[in-house]
Amino acid sequence: MRVMGLDYGDRRIGVAVSDAFRWTAQGTEVIERRRDGGEVDRIADLVKEHEVSEIVVGLPKNMNGTIGPRGDISKVFAEELQQKLNIPVHLWDERLTTVAAERTLIEADVSRKKRKLVIDKMAATLILQNYLDSKTKR
Repeated sequence: MRVMGLDYGDRRIGVAVSDAFRWTAQGTEVIERRRDGGEVDRIADLVKEHEVSEIVVGLPKNMNGTIGPRGDISKVFAEELQQKLNIPVHLWDERLTTVAAERTLIEADVSRKKRKLVIDKMAATLILQNYLDSKTKR
C-alpha cells in the first residue's frame, strides 16, 4: 500500500504519492480548495485510485519549532481527513519545503508562471520523501 503526502495551503493542496515499495515520492496533482469542501472528496478518490493506506500532511511550524495559526489549521484538516477516510493521517514538519521547491525550480530555469502551477505539488513531494526517508533509516 502507498503513502500520500499533502501540502495543505490556503488556496491549493499539493498531492504526492509514494511508489508501492514506499521508497520514492512522485507529485501527482494540485487540488484547488473550494468553499464546499470538495477537495476532501477528491483526496478520497485519489486514496482509492492509488491504493493509499496512510496520509502525511505537512505541518507548518515556526522556525523556533512552535506551531502557529497555520499549523493549527493543518491539524484540523488532518483530523477531518482521518475521520472521513478512516486511515492513519500523520503530521510532518514541513519547514522550508516550499522554499526548497522554489529554489529547485529556479535552478532548473522554470519560469515564474510555470513555477506557480507546480510549486505545491513539488512541496508535497518533498514532505512525503522526507517522511519516507525517515522510515527507511534504521
